[in-house]
Amino acid sequence: MDAAVYLFTGFLESGKSSFMNETMNDERFTRGDKTLILLCEEGEVELDIVSLEAKNIFVEIIDNEKNVTEENFKKLQKKHKPKQIFIEYNGMWQLPELYGAMPSNWVLYQEITFSDARSFLTYNANMRSLVVDKLQNCELAVFNRCNDNTDKEMIHKIVRGLNRQCNIIYEDENGEIEYDNIEDPLPFDIDAPVIEIGINDYAIWYRDLLEDMHKYQNKTVKFTGVLAIDRRMPEDCFIIGRPVMTCCVDDIAFKGILCTDRSKQMQNGDWIIITAKVLIEKHKLYKGEGPVLHMEQYAVTSAPQDPVATFY
Repeated sequence: MDAAVYLFTGFLESGKSSFMNETMNDERFTRGDKTLILLCEEGEVELDIVSLEAKNIFVEIIDNEKNVTEENFKKLQKKHKPKQIFIEYNGMWQLPELYGAMPSNWVLYQEITFSDARSFLTYNANMRSLVVDKLQNCELAVFNRCNDNTDKEMIHKIVRGLNRQCNIIYEDENGEIEYDNIEDPLPFDIDAPVIEIGINDYAIWYRDLLEDMHKYQNKTVKFTGVLAIDRRMPEDCFIIGRPVMTCCVDDIAFKGILCTDRSKQMQNGDWIIITAKVLIEKHKLYKGEGPVLHMEQYAVTSAPQDPVATFY
Protein backbone atom coordinates (compact mmCIF):
# COMPACT_ATOMS: atom_id res chain seq x y z
CA MET A 1 0.00 0.00 0.00
CA ASP A 2 1.30 3.45 -0.89
CA ALA A 3 2.25 5.89 1.86
CA ALA A 4 1.94 9.64 1.30
CA VAL A 5 5.14 11.53 2.13
CA TYR A 6 5.20 15.16 3.26
CA LEU A 7 8.73 16.54 3.27
CA PHE A 8 9.80 19.61 5.27
CA THR A 9 13.28 20.98 4.57
CA GLY A 10 15.36 23.95 5.67
CA PHE A 11 18.21 24.85 7.96
CA LEU A 12 18.17 24.54 11.75
CA GLU A 13 15.75 26.97 13.46
CA SER A 14 14.07 27.83 10.16
CA GLY A 15 10.56 27.00 11.43
CA LYS A 16 10.22 23.34 10.39
CA SER A 17 9.42 22.02 13.89
CA SER A 18 6.85 24.76 14.59
CA PHE A 19 5.09 23.95 11.34
CA MET A 20 5.25 20.23 12.14
CA ASN A 21 3.58 20.85 15.51
CA GLU A 22 0.82 22.87 13.89
CA THR A 23 0.30 20.20 11.25
CA MET A 24 0.06 17.39 13.79
CA ASN A 25 -2.70 19.31 15.59
CA ASP A 26 -4.67 19.74 12.37
CA GLU A 27 -7.23 16.95 11.98
CA ARG A 28 -7.26 17.46 8.22
CA PHE A 29 -3.83 15.82 8.15
CA THR A 30 -4.14 13.21 10.89
CA ARG A 31 -7.81 12.10 10.98
CA GLY A 32 -6.81 9.07 13.03
CA ASP A 33 -4.70 7.61 10.22
CA LYS A 34 -1.50 5.97 11.41
CA THR A 35 1.24 8.54 10.88
CA LEU A 36 5.03 8.24 11.07
CA ILE A 37 7.25 11.25 11.72
CA LEU A 38 10.93 10.99 10.81
CA LEU A 39 12.97 13.61 12.66
CA CYS A 40 16.40 14.11 11.13
CA GLU A 41 17.36 16.99 13.42
CA GLU A 42 16.05 18.38 16.69
CA GLY A 43 14.87 21.97 16.36
CA GLU A 44 14.18 24.65 18.94
CA VAL A 45 10.55 23.44 19.21
CA GLU A 46 10.18 19.92 20.59
CA LEU A 47 7.42 17.51 19.68
CA ASP A 48 5.30 16.04 22.48
CA ILE A 49 5.89 12.39 21.60
CA VAL A 50 3.58 10.96 24.29
CA SER A 51 0.71 13.19 23.19
CA LEU A 52 1.31 12.30 19.56
CA GLU A 53 1.27 8.56 20.17
CA ALA A 54 -2.19 8.95 21.69
CA LYS A 55 -3.27 10.23 18.29
CA ASN A 56 -1.74 7.25 16.47
CA ILE A 57 1.28 9.36 15.46
CA PHE A 58 4.71 7.80 16.00
CA VAL A 59 8.11 9.50 15.97
CA GLU A 60 11.44 8.00 14.91
CA ILE A 61 14.75 9.87 15.26
CA ILE A 62 17.30 9.63 12.44
CA ASP A 63 20.34 11.45 13.79
CA ASN A 64 22.92 10.09 11.35
CA GLU A 65 22.88 10.50 7.59
CA LYS A 66 24.20 6.93 7.28
CA ASN A 67 20.76 5.74 8.40
CA VAL A 68 19.03 7.41 5.45
CA THR A 69 18.76 4.12 3.59
CA GLU A 70 16.02 2.18 1.90
CA GLU A 71 16.70 -0.75 4.22
CA ASN A 72 16.15 1.38 7.30
CA PHE A 73 13.04 3.04 5.86
CA LYS A 74 11.51 -0.33 5.02
CA LYS A 75 12.21 -1.52 8.56
CA LEU A 76 10.42 1.52 10.01
CA GLN A 77 7.55 1.06 7.59
CA LYS A 78 7.14 -2.56 8.64
CA LYS A 79 7.26 -1.54 12.32
CA HIS A 80 4.60 1.20 12.14
CA LYS A 81 2.66 0.49 8.92
CA PRO A 82 1.93 4.21 8.39
CA LYS A 83 -0.54 5.57 5.89
CA GLN A 84 1.35 8.86 5.77
CA ILE A 85 4.89 9.94 6.60
CA PHE A 86 6.15 13.37 7.63
CA ILE A 87 9.88 13.97 7.26
CA GLU A 88 11.68 16.86 8.95
CA TYR A 89 14.95 16.67 7.04
CA ASN A 90 18.34 17.85 8.25
CA GLY A 91 19.28 21.07 6.48
CA MET A 92 22.92 20.01 6.14
CA TRP A 93 22.06 16.76 4.34
CA GLN A 94 21.59 16.58 0.57
CA LEU A 95 18.12 15.66 -0.69
CA PRO A 96 19.17 13.28 -3.51
CA GLU A 97 20.29 10.84 -0.79
CA LEU A 98 16.78 10.90 0.65
CA TYR A 99 15.03 10.62 -2.72
CA GLY A 100 17.17 7.62 -3.61
CA ALA A 101 16.48 5.88 -0.29
CA MET A 102 12.70 6.20 -0.31
CA PRO A 103 10.94 2.84 -0.92
CA SER A 104 8.97 2.59 -4.16
CA ASN A 105 5.63 2.77 -2.37
CA TRP A 106 6.50 6.08 -0.67
CA VAL A 107 4.81 8.77 -2.77
CA LEU A 108 6.09 12.32 -2.31
CA TYR A 109 2.93 14.42 -2.04
CA GLN A 110 4.39 17.75 -0.97
CA GLU A 111 7.78 19.33 -0.36
CA ILE A 112 8.02 22.58 1.60
CA THR A 113 11.22 24.42 2.47
CA PHE A 114 11.50 26.87 5.36
CA SER A 115 13.99 29.70 5.78
CA ASP A 116 14.65 32.37 8.37
CA ALA A 117 14.49 35.53 6.25
CA ARG A 118 17.05 37.21 8.50
CA SER A 119 19.78 34.69 7.67
CA PHE A 120 18.73 33.38 4.24
CA LEU A 121 20.96 35.67 2.17
CA THR A 122 23.97 34.75 4.33
CA TYR A 123 23.28 31.04 3.83
CA ASN A 124 22.91 31.64 0.09
CA ALA A 125 26.25 33.45 -0.05
CA ASN A 126 28.18 30.90 2.03
CA MET A 127 26.37 27.57 1.50
CA ARG A 128 24.94 28.04 -1.95
CA SER A 129 24.89 24.32 -2.85
CA LEU A 130 22.70 23.51 0.17
CA VAL A 131 20.31 26.38 -0.63
CA VAL A 132 19.99 25.11 -4.20
CA ASP A 133 19.41 21.59 -2.91
CA LYS A 134 16.46 22.72 -0.78
CA LEU A 135 14.82 25.12 -3.23
CA GLN A 136 15.07 23.52 -6.66
CA ASN A 137 12.30 20.92 -6.19
CA CYS A 138 10.05 22.38 -3.50
CA GLU A 139 6.42 23.32 -4.13
CA LEU A 140 6.35 26.02 -1.45
CA ALA A 141 9.10 28.24 -0.01
CA VAL A 142 8.25 29.85 3.33
CA PHE A 143 10.35 32.76 4.60
CA ASN A 144 9.54 33.49 8.22
CA ARG A 145 10.60 36.17 10.72
CA CYS A 146 10.37 38.82 8.00
CA ASN A 147 10.64 42.48 8.99
CA ASP A 148 11.03 45.89 7.36
CA ASN A 149 14.63 45.07 6.43
CA THR A 150 13.78 41.87 4.54
CA ASP A 151 14.97 42.16 0.93
CA LYS A 152 12.03 40.38 -0.70
CA GLU A 153 13.16 41.37 -4.20
CA MET A 154 16.48 39.58 -3.73
CA ILE A 155 14.85 36.55 -2.10
CA HIS A 156 12.40 36.34 -5.00
CA LYS A 157 15.23 36.58 -7.52
CA ILE A 158 17.19 33.77 -5.85
CA VAL A 159 14.18 31.47 -5.62
CA ARG A 160 13.06 32.10 -9.19
CA GLY A 161 16.59 31.51 -10.44
CA LEU A 162 16.27 27.96 -9.11
CA ASN A 163 12.57 27.16 -9.26
CA ARG A 164 10.03 28.96 -11.42
CA GLN A 165 7.08 26.86 -10.24
CA CYS A 166 7.03 27.04 -6.45
CA ASN A 167 4.90 29.43 -4.44
CA ILE A 168 6.62 31.88 -2.09
CA ILE A 169 5.24 33.04 1.27
CA TYR A 170 6.63 35.71 3.60
CA GLU A 171 5.63 35.47 7.27
CA ASP A 172 6.42 38.34 9.62
CA GLU A 173 7.36 38.11 13.29
CA ASN A 174 3.68 38.40 14.30
CA GLY A 175 2.64 35.46 12.13
CA GLU A 176 1.05 37.62 9.42
CA ILE A 177 1.38 36.04 5.98
CA GLU A 178 2.06 37.77 2.66
CA TYR A 179 2.05 35.90 -0.64
CA ASP A 180 4.76 36.78 -3.11
CA ASN A 181 3.28 38.82 -5.95
CA ILE A 182 6.46 40.20 -7.49
CA GLU A 183 6.18 40.14 -11.25
CA ASP A 184 8.54 37.69 -12.82
CA PRO A 185 8.84 38.57 -16.50
CA LEU A 186 11.38 36.90 -18.71
CA PRO A 187 14.39 39.15 -19.43
CA PHE A 188 13.63 39.08 -23.18
CA ASP A 189 10.63 39.78 -25.39
CA ILE A 190 9.17 36.48 -26.55
CA ASP A 191 6.79 38.27 -28.93
CA ALA A 192 9.52 40.22 -30.76
CA PRO A 193 10.15 39.36 -34.46
CA VAL A 194 13.59 38.21 -33.30
CA ILE A 195 13.92 37.17 -29.66
CA GLU A 196 17.29 38.55 -28.58
CA ILE A 197 18.78 36.59 -25.67
CA GLY A 198 21.16 38.79 -23.67
CA ILE A 199 24.65 37.55 -22.90
CA ASN A 200 23.64 37.05 -19.23
CA ASP A 201 20.28 35.43 -19.98
CA TYR A 202 21.17 32.18 -21.74
CA ALA A 203 20.59 29.93 -18.71
CA ILE A 204 17.14 31.43 -18.07
CA TRP A 205 16.17 31.11 -21.73
CA TYR A 206 17.48 27.53 -22.01
CA ARG A 207 15.45 26.43 -19.01
CA ASP A 208 12.32 28.22 -20.25
CA LEU A 209 12.75 26.62 -23.67
CA LEU A 210 12.90 23.12 -22.20
CA GLU A 211 10.01 23.74 -19.77
CA ASP A 212 7.64 25.12 -22.40
CA MET A 213 9.24 24.47 -25.79
CA HIS A 214 6.04 24.65 -27.82
CA LYS A 215 5.62 28.36 -27.14
CA TYR A 216 8.84 28.87 -29.13
CA GLN A 217 7.55 26.97 -32.18
CA ASN A 218 8.40 28.96 -35.34
CA LYS A 219 9.98 31.75 -33.27
CA THR A 220 13.29 33.28 -34.35
CA VAL A 221 15.98 33.66 -31.70
CA LYS A 222 19.38 35.34 -31.58
CA PHE A 223 22.03 34.55 -28.98
CA THR A 224 25.71 33.92 -28.37
CA GLY A 225 26.96 30.38 -27.89
CA VAL A 226 29.85 28.01 -28.41
CA LEU A 227 29.87 25.23 -31.00
CA ALA A 228 30.17 21.54 -30.22
CA ILE A 229 30.74 19.55 -33.41
CA ASP A 230 30.85 15.77 -33.29
CA ARG A 231 31.85 13.73 -36.35
CA ARG A 232 29.27 11.12 -35.39
CA MET A 233 26.49 13.61 -36.09
CA PRO A 234 25.11 14.30 -39.57
CA GLU A 235 27.37 16.68 -41.51
CA ASP A 236 24.86 19.53 -41.44
CA CYS A 237 24.22 19.30 -37.65
CA PHE A 238 25.97 20.73 -34.61
CA ILE A 239 25.24 21.65 -31.01
CA ILE A 240 25.30 25.24 -29.78
CA GLY A 241 25.08 26.22 -26.15
CA ARG A 242 26.90 27.47 -23.08
CA PRO A 243 28.44 26.02 -19.91
CA VAL A 244 25.78 26.58 -17.23
CA MET A 245 26.29 26.75 -13.47
CA THR A 246 23.30 26.12 -11.21
CA CYS A 247 24.87 26.51 -7.78
CA CYS A 248 28.64 26.03 -7.74
CA VAL A 249 31.67 25.29 -9.89
CA ASP A 250 31.30 21.54 -9.36
CA ASP A 251 27.95 21.41 -11.18
CA ILE A 252 28.93 23.35 -14.32
CA ALA A 253 27.64 21.45 -17.35
CA PHE A 254 27.31 22.22 -21.03
CA LYS A 255 23.68 22.90 -21.96
CA GLY A 256 23.22 22.85 -25.71
CA ILE A 257 20.59 22.72 -28.43
CA LEU A 258 20.65 20.83 -31.71
CA CYS A 259 21.10 23.05 -34.75
CA THR A 260 21.02 22.33 -38.49
CA ASP A 261 22.39 23.97 -41.65
CA ARG A 262 25.98 24.01 -40.46
CA SER A 263 28.52 25.99 -42.46
CA LYS A 264 31.69 24.17 -43.53
CA GLN A 265 33.72 27.07 -42.10
CA MET A 266 32.48 26.38 -38.57
CA GLN A 267 35.00 24.86 -36.17
CA ASN A 268 34.48 23.01 -32.90
CA GLY A 269 34.85 25.48 -30.02
CA ASP A 270 34.01 28.57 -32.08
CA TRP A 271 31.93 31.23 -30.35
CA ILE A 272 29.26 32.61 -32.65
CA ILE A 273 26.26 34.91 -32.61
CA ILE A 274 23.50 32.87 -34.22
CA THR A 275 20.09 33.75 -35.57
CA ALA A 276 17.87 30.71 -36.03
CA LYS A 277 14.26 29.57 -36.22
CA VAL A 278 13.04 27.18 -33.53
CA LEU A 279 11.08 24.13 -34.67
CA ILE A 280 9.88 21.39 -32.34
CA GLU A 281 10.79 18.17 -34.09
CA LYS A 282 11.51 14.53 -33.41
CA HIS A 283 15.20 13.71 -33.39
CA LYS A 284 17.22 10.75 -32.14
CA LEU A 285 19.38 13.11 -30.08
CA TYR A 286 16.33 13.88 -27.94
CA LYS A 287 14.98 10.31 -28.10
CA GLY A 288 11.72 11.92 -29.15
CA GLU A 289 10.56 15.49 -29.60
CA GLY A 290 12.75 18.50 -28.87
CA PRO A 291 13.77 21.98 -30.02
CA VAL A 292 15.79 22.09 -33.23
CA LEU A 293 17.36 25.35 -34.38
CA HIS A 294 17.39 26.01 -38.12
CA MET A 295 20.20 28.48 -38.63
CA GLU A 296 19.50 31.54 -40.74
CA GLN A 297 22.75 33.42 -40.20
CA TYR A 298 25.74 33.59 -37.90
CA ALA A 299 28.87 35.60 -37.15
CA VAL A 300 32.02 34.43 -35.40
CA THR A 301 32.68 36.34 -32.18
CA SER A 302 34.93 36.18 -29.15
CA ALA A 303 34.04 34.36 -25.94
CA PRO A 304 32.19 36.51 -23.41
CA GLN A 305 34.11 37.81 -20.40
CA ASP A 306 32.40 35.12 -18.33
CA PRO A 307 31.59 32.17 -20.62
CA VAL A 308 29.69 30.34 -17.86
CA ALA A 309 25.98 31.22 -17.81
CA THR A 310 24.12 31.40 -14.49
CA PHE A 311 20.54 31.95 -13.30
CA TYR A 312 21.28 35.07 -11.25
